[in-house]
Parts: sequence; C-alpha cells; structure tokens
Amino acid sequence: MPKKQTTIVWQDREVLFDLPFSYLRLRCGEKIFDRIEPIEDTKGNSGTKGRMVVTNLRIIWHSLSSPRINLSIGLNCIISTSTRTVNSGLRGTTQALHLLANYNNNKYEFIFTNLSPNCVRHYTSVVGVHKAYAGSRLYRDLKLRSAIIHNKQLKMLPLEKSVWNLSSESGNLGSLRASNVRVVWCADLNDAFNISMPYLTIESISIRNSKFGEALVVVVHAWSGGYVLGFRTEPSRLRPLFAELQTLHQAYTDKPVFGVEMNWGNEAPKPTSDEIEDLVEIGEPRGEMGPQLYLASQLAQNKEVDVIQPVYSPYLGLAIEPLKEGFTLKSLFEVQT
Repeated sequence: MPKKQTTIVWQDREVLFDLPFSYLRLRCGEKIFDRIEPIEDTKGNSGTKGRMVVTNLRIIWHSLSSPRINLSIGLNCIISTSTRTVNSGLRGTTQALHLLANYNNNKYEFIFTNLSPNCVRHYTSVVGVHKAYAGSRLYRDLKLRSAIIHNKQLKMLPLEKSVWNLSSESGNLGSLRASNVRVVWCADLNDAFNISMPYLTIESISIRNSKFGEALVVVVHAWSGGYVLGFRTEPSRLRPLFAELQTLHQAYTDKPVFGVEMNWGNEAPKPTSDEIEDLVEIGEPRGEMGPQLYLASQLAQNKEVDVIQPVYSPYLGLAIEPLKEGFTLKSLFEVQT
C-alpha cells in the first residue's frame, strides 16, 4: 500500500517500498546531501543499476530503468551501518554497504554495492549523514529531564534563535522559553526538571479551561508520547503567549528546521540538485519489492528458531539453560591451573 501523504514528517521514521513518485519528492525542509550512481540494490534487485539519494531525513534508492522500483529508508530506523563482502550480480565478489533497520517490529537488511571501481562514497556519505542525524535529535525529539539548562540559561542549538522568555517574577514555579525550533519549560528550583518540545512533535496549541482557570495546553503527537501538557501564567500574559507560540508553530510547519548539517571538510561539494523531480514516471508501483525480500536474514531464510526450554538444576536450585554434552555445572565452576 502506498504511503498517504500528510503534513506529518514520516520520511525519517518509516521504511517503505515501491512508493508513488509524489512521495519520493523532497518534502519542505528536506535537502539532498549526496546523489550517487550507479548503485546496485544487491539484496532485493541484484543485477539492476540504480541511484542512491542521501537526504537529511532518509536514504532513497530507485532503479534507473524502472523508477517505480524504489526504497525509502528513514534515518531514524537505521540501527547499524557496516561493510560486508557480497556476491554482486554486476561486480561479482566485492565490498558493499550493509544497513540494518527496524520498522514496525520487523528488522530489515539492505545491501548496496557501488558499481564504480574503488569508490566508497556511498558508504562515507550514508555513515556521515546518519551520524549527523543521530547527533541532532534535540531538533526533532521530545526530551524530558535532559541537560539543556546551564546557569539558568538554555543551551542554544546551532540553528536555534531565542524568541520568547517568560520567566518568574514572584512565586512562579518555572520558566517557559520559545525559539524558532522548540518550546522549553524548566523548574526554577531544579534545572534538571525540564521538558524540551520541538515544534515537530507538537500536534496543537490551544487555551482550555481547567479547575485552576484558563491554561495553555500543548498536545504532543502520539508517535512522540501523546502527552497533553498544561501551563498556567497570569491572565494578561496568556493570550499573547498563545498567539506567539501559534505563530512560531505555523512558521516551523511551513519551513521546518531538522538540524542535520554536514561539513564535508576538504572533499569536493556533493551534488545538491533535486534530480528526483526529473524522474519520468513509468507506470504505477506494482509491488515488485515487497518487504519480505529485505527481512533480516534469519527471517528471510525462514529459519525456525528452536525455543530452548529451561531445566531445573538441583545443584543450583534454579532453572537453567541445558548444558552442552560433556559439560557439568561443577566443571564450569572449577578453576583450571
């Protein structure tokens, strides 16, 4: 089933196959860091030349001859990156990029082979961008009780600009800060008691009546915890604060800041033009690349895992895993000299 296009940022949090072309186009705030070809999808499409596009949210691969055959791998889903010796349909035995990803309680593995001899750019680009993504989670993830306050001041992120600071005058319990990236609240008596809410995680901001009077209510998306948070302040400050946060939230929605930045050092600048927009649509996706092709090897080969039942050990008085033939518990505890 094709992914439904929504305003919610799904590109970095899902692993999808055979997407319609409208979903391969870059969303607002998404940018290309590198574009490499020819790249073979050795696991699912051995023998097929394709193009890899590395963005600040995901890794896209599509066949050059039939672009309807494509992959979208969210950076947030990637568990590990490594190299592996594989048998490529186009290059024979060679080193390839191996990705392990997790999505919807399934583990997927992807193997990409660069068909250009002695070229490892696909590996360095993917590893570098994934590292930059992992190091910029404060831009995108809700954080509770994190080290974001120092000497009563918010530690600003590199792309962050302070916009609003509603601090205490007398008797208030905490301070609310707003920037172009997030909303932060922290307790005045304990800086470690805080919450950082990027606008990306916020579903709505409103004013509601509570048993304590009117309060500012922030509803967080279900995928980020589904919290409903209430903040109270003086009535004269409430509505200006509400209007300011709504404006900032809408501005972020129109032009999000994901925080993933790359510095290629002395390397030549990577191509950044959006060739995804230039694809010619060749028919509709037909599901040639089902998820089953990419399930991690143990599942892909349909290997049944024997569940080892514990046995009772009178020696220990506990249930333990059965010992291999020729071993005893006593021998395992003996010190060999």
